[in-house]
Amino acid sequence: MRGIAARNKHAAILAVFLVILAVSLVTATAVGSVSVPFGDVLRMIWNKLSAFNFGATWRTVDETIIFDVRLPRVLGGALVGAGLATAGVLFQGLLRNPMADPYIIGTSAGAALGATVAMLLPLSLAFLGFGMVPVLAFAGALATVFVVYRLARVGSQTPMVSMLLAGFVVSAMLAAVMFLIITLSDQLHPRVTSVYMFLMGGLSVSGWGQLAVIAPIVVGGVIVARILSYRLNAFALGEEGAAHVGVDVERNKALFLALGSVLTAAAVSISGLIGFVGLVVPHALRLLVGPDHRILVPASALAGAAFLVLADMLARTLPSSGELPVGIITALIGAPVFLYLLRRGGKEYAL
Repeated sequence: MRGIAARNKHAAILAVFLVILAVSLVTATAVGSVSVPFGDVLRMIWNKLSAFNFGATWRTVDETIIFDVRLPRVLGGALVGAGLATAGVLFQGLLRNPMADPYIIGTSAGAALGATVAMLLPLSLAFLGFGMVPVLAFAGALATVFVVYRLARVGSQTPMVSMLLAGFVVSAMLAAVMFLIITLSDQLHPRVTSVYMFLMGGLSVSGWGQLAVIAPIVVGGVIVARILSYRLNAFALGEEGAAHVGVDVERNKALFLALGSVLTAAAVSISGLIGFVGLVVPHALRLLVGPDHRILVPASALAGAAFLVLADMLARTLPSSGELPVGIITALIGAPVFLYLLRRGGKEYAL
């Protein structure tokens, strides 16, 4: 009976967050420099899904704005938010540290250096609908994590403290190399704004083709994280405790690191470095739903998606002209919320 009650509670929690995400998606799609009525947005979407055949009461240009510009960006924001929040859950659970975020072992520095190098190259190649900047940002993030992991590995084990220290040092070195390139390269000076936008975070989704690549990575990553969530629960006992209950610690450590890094790299490739999503959302959800990763992983993914969709909507609509980097919005919201949760949780907080 207790197990059935827990499952029903989990289902109810996920249903609430799913509704919040759906409302956020429709709201963000309708609101912009050209506002489209909510009802028209819903009818357009239903028509595209062939679920109904509503008569068009909107302008053709409105449909173009919704499907060619705004909806791909909104869905991209949802994927980025879900990916970063899930990666945050993985790293916080693995490290048993509520201060861990998706960038803790060098993904941000690697992605930033990769993007900077891409802007420097006199090439305009494309791969699966992505330009050089997202491709090299993705590759740089994953390559950095691999280097950090190899540097921290001692024999057949990878001490987490060693990996955190290696991540810190490698991140500092890559950041120094990036700023050295920016300083010395005359070619990059006209593109300093682009570098700045990448570092501050800003969604860059040029069409449905990019979503077709990113969506399977993020959705698949969230599903795998949920399937393996019971192993992440075991890490709450410590590495010795996890081994005692039958978990292959080193293999699962590498698996969770790889999974979190791929999710982060996929998000960074279309958004730049957006902070606080992977830190605040898992922290808040852990206080709200508890430390059980079976509910924490999917709930954080849904909440992270909704949070970033709404943050990006504010980034687009608050300025009278142009837009703000969405990373500014997530920091302005996330930092105070995190400090409040930290003070409010107090001694009750536990991973």
